[in-house]
Amino acid sequence: MMSNPHPAGQPGRNPTLLAMAREAALPLLSQAFSKVLAGFDDVLFDRAETAGPSQLAFLDGMRELRRRRDEIAQRFGSHLRQAWSALEAGTPLSADSVLAGQSEGGGLSLVPEHILESRLAVRNFATVLLRDWKQVLARLDHRLAWIGGVPALDADTNPIGPEHIGVAVHEAFYTCELAPEVRLVLFKLCEREFAAGIGKLYESVDERLAQAGAAPEVPAPRRAAPVRPKAAEQQDDDDSQDAGHAPMWAQRFSERWSQRRSSMSGGAGHDAGGASAGGGFDEDGGFVNHQSVVLEALHELLAQTRQTREGVSAAGAALNNANAQQRSLNQREMMSVLSLLQATPSATLRAAVGEDGESLAQRLKSEVLSGATRLGVDPSQANLDPQDEDAIDLVGMLFDVMLDERDLEGRSRELIGRLVVPFVKVAMLDRRMFVQKTHPARKLLNSLAEACEGNAGESQAERALMGKVEEIIERLTAEFNENLAIFLTLEEEFREFLAQHRRRIEIAERRAAETQRGQEKLEMARTRAIAELDKRVEGATLPKAIDDFLRQPWSHHLTMTLLREGDEGEGINEALKLADDMLEEVAQARRHIVGKPWLQACQPALRKVFSSVGLHGDGGSSAIDALHDTLQAIAEARPELERALPELPQVVLPSPPAQEAPAIEFGNSAKAEEFDDADAERFRRMEIGTWLDFIDKDGKMQAGKLSWVSPISSRLLFVSRRGIRFCVASPEELAVMVRLGRLRPHVDDGAFDSAMQGVIDRLEPQAAQAN
Repeated sequence: MMSNPHPAGQPGRNPTLLAMAREAALPLLSQAFSKVLAGFDDVLFDRAETAGPSQLAFLDGMRELRRRRDEIAQRFGSHLRQAWSALEAGTPLSADSVLAGQSEGGGLSLVPEHILESRLAVRNFATVLLRDWKQVLARLDHRLAWIGGVPALDADTNPIGPEHIGVAVHEAFYTCELAPEVRLVLFKLCEREFAAGIGKLYESVDERLAQAGAAPEVPAPRRAAPVRPKAAEQQDDDDSQDAGHAPMWAQRFSERWSQRRSSMSGGAGHDAGGASAGGGFDEDGGFVNHQSVVLEALHELLAQTRQTREGVSAAGAALNNANAQQRSLNQREMMSVLSLLQATPSATLRAAVGEDGESLAQRLKSEVLSGATRLGVDPSQANLDPQDEDAIDLVGMLFDVMLDERDLEGRSRELIGRLVVPFVKVAMLDRRMFVQKTHPARKLLNSLAEACEGNAGESQAERALMGKVEEIIERLTAEFNENLAIFLTLEEEFREFLAQHRRRIEIAERRAAETQRGQEKLEMARTRAIAELDKRVEGATLPKAIDDFLRQPWSHHLTMTLLREGDEGEGINEALKLADDMLEEVAQARRHIVGKPWLQACQPALRKVFSSVGLHGDGGSSAIDALHDTLQAIAEARPELERALPELPQVVLPSPPAQEAPAIEFGNSAKAEEFDDADAERFRRMEIGTWLDFIDKDGKMQAGKLSWVSPISSRLLFVSRRGIRFCVASPEELAVMVRLGRLRPHVDDGAFDSAMQGVIDRLEPQAAQAN
């Protein structure tokens, strides 16, 4: 092992270890990329054979890759070398700024959609690597910062981290003329083929740096655990999907059932409801034989509340008054009646879906008993089997909750309502739907609800999504008999379509972030330009032409220069010097210095300023002459000779997007300073992708996803489920919202489990009343 590379184990720039790490990483990354790149030709040819109308695009892509293969490989390696050189110079390069910088060099123009898609693809690529190699990357970040002599590195600045490798892939193909679908296929191939060996490279570099004594406070890397057989991994996956972590409503049910059975047995027979009898949860919250426990608890709760609920309904009264000769409809009769309702739902059932006050469960039971007459059954001599009634009650209440609590209006509400009868049939055929997280029927409902929620059909993408929802539901109601396989088929088909829609939402999210970034840069540039102007002219009285020049074309020119160059740059210094020189010329003129060649030294800078607002050639010369004559008139003390600037073109800075309504309004009882520092700190550390629930003053909730954090203002950008910006707030403002009860963590187990929680919340008070 090498001796400690720094005195007393202290971090600092170490060229030897930097060179060692560079040679251990960059050549291997470039070789691996080149090897993968060489195989893309065959893959694109195979894709072309099955691409249909896009075949020509894939063939053109093949030719483009053959023609520019060396250039592509060179561009990949060039970016990694650039990122590493930045670390060696002590100024780590931000991967995010490289991606964003391609569109911002010329101002605030929107990024083309295919470029946004490319960026999203490489970000997904980076996300996969970050997820799979999180621990070793955390160690590498620390060790590389240690030997690079910089305070810290993270996912955005580690020169060989997934973010920079993703940017290198993006840069490699950036100049290629490729159809969007071909470009995305290449990125997916990189994710699948190229990413496979990167983790091993990370482990190798980390181990070599650890052996060399870099960052000795970081634990040495552990050897990877033996690889388990795939069959065992698959079995674990299946088990975890089927049991997994229990939803809150199911946990509550299991605990409630266990306590009730224990109390009934005097506390001695815990086996009746405990885990040892096949019910309850383990210490990690996972199910232990959960299905029968939860189903039994649901049945009991429904039995306890049924009398209370039916006592106030006409359907319940009719059932309670039936005589002892009634018989239960058998399953065949039930399925026949439900199939008739599925094909042609009654007007009263459709009306119940559209109304907030009527119980779908009670309406469904009335419709089933009425529909039995079409089978020759006397409804006065028939009733419902308790298990069938449970199925109708649970499904009816589940859809009641979903329609009440989710943003489903108009066409969305009608379409989701058409699923009620098919789901009653599923509940009768397979009660596991309520407790099996991977059940295809509940997965389909979750996806359809996600597509419908908040979808007003305002954009072409939303209308296309609603069209697909309608197609899926029509096929389900037309084809579903008693074979549950159709749910699996439709769920897989709709999942693929929904994935495409989510990709569009991701593009909208990225566009919202770039718009916000541009707005903040613009506001920062405007603020700096105003401050520079005020510092020079505050309290001063200037000739009109000079004042107009500084407040209009010069301010515009300085603002645009700040947008291009940032806080410092040659153009900024030149613009500030021009203003200072102009004011010095005014001061000299007021000292009556006659015959001076006014503004001669400023001619090039003046022409640049006037060109920036559209005054070129003779127009710019005329404006400069007006400034010259004004200074000459001041020097000669003849104000009547002063000249005004010629009319300037109507040039305005890009307007910021319309501000959303504030997520919260602070009343007299709440001041922005009143918040918990711990809450604010939690928001500062919040990870991108975190969801929160925002509650407005009327109590209406909207979920928002943290999409971007401004490196300029540290404000957090939240977007809706449609990828649209709806809240931009500082950590302190969010902390105030928490204190006022306007913000809370978002819990979303999917539409099905969320609705089941609502069902439990409605049933429990009724059960308490019945007891």
